[in-house]
Amino acid sequence: DGKPFKTRAGGVLKLNDLIGQAEEKARTRLREAEIGADFSSEEFEDIAHKVAIAAIKFADLSNFRGTSYVFDLDRFMSFEGKTGPYLLYQAVRIKSILRKAEAEGVVAGPINIEHAAERALSLTLDGFEHALTLAYDKRAPHFLAEHAYALAREFSAFYDRCHILTSEGPTRASRLALAEATLRQLSLSLDLLGIETPARM
Repeated sequence: DGKPFKTRAGGVLKLNDLIGQAEEKARTRLREAEIGADFSSEEFEDIAHKVAIAAIKFADLSNFRGTSYVFDLDRFMSFEGKTGPYLLYQAVRIKSILRKAEAEGVVAGPINIEHAAERALSLTLDGFEHALTLAYDKRAPHFLAEHAYALAREFSAFYDRCHILTSEGPTRASRLALAEATLRQLSLSLDLLGIETPARM
């Protein structure tokens, strides 16, 4: 409604209470997505906490510090769109691919661009230094947050259009190298934003 975010009683919401609300929503979203059903309760709670923190931090840092925004926890907790949980999901997806590659003895090789989605992902990877420089020079982390989202989005498109582990020879090695580069850069971007990535989800 555009009003300052407060409790139902009209007081200012404490950060611990906000995190608690976000964690509860994270648990619900994880269960709805059937994520963590076979995890220990400790691991599930750790993931829910990381998802909650990612949602809150990314929602705040992805907006220019001088701009007001509508606080919508339901939207921030989505695993789709420009949200912290979406970025975590993409990072964890890449980790899963790399684990499978290691188990199958598949190794990365020289990157050779053959598909439009590979090119789009490569160009996005190339924009990291510019985004980081802008974020530092202007003291504006939303530039880095925007880059992280663009990277996650382009990897998703790449993953949908380009088979990685089921491709063959140099193509498979090249695509695996792109996945590795994406994970390194996405993980670094999230780390610079103060967001931890779970090992799996």
